[in-house]
Amino acid sequence: MLLPQIAVSARVIPIAARGGSLTPPSNPRVVGWWSAGARPGARIGSAVLTAHTVHTGGGAFDNLDKLRPGAIVTVITSTGRISYVATSVTNYPKRSLARHAAELFDQAIPGRLVLVTCEDWNGKVYLSNAVVIAKRVR
Repeated sequence: MLLPQIAVSARVIPIAARGGSLTPPSNPRVVGWWSAGARPGARIGSAVLTAHTVHTGGGAFDNLDKLRPGAIVTVITSTGRISYVATSVTNYPKRSLARHAAELFDQAIPGRLVLVTCEDWNGKVYLSNAVVIAKRVR
């Protein structure tokens, strides 16, 4: 995965949700793709990718909240590169993310990419989630 606007170049691996939660890969530099959802490049559904933010640095999505609409997001698959353009960047307080889960993980909408990570470290826990929605560039 490439996010040149925020200097990200990371490997993507499939992951599964456990207990209703989508936890990024243990390696903070690797991005996880929710394998029960749409694949990147799918014509229908949300391809959800998540990675860690590390408050001391070193996480693949450390600066996801700094991505801006219009930024190019590229996912590299076995069949080639798929380009997306970010259409929105939203910070959801932790408690409200669950209320938005159905829309973020929606599998009945036109194909898109959804990037999710933790944000707003208060010294003990992350208080919110940064969410980027991106549409495929045709």
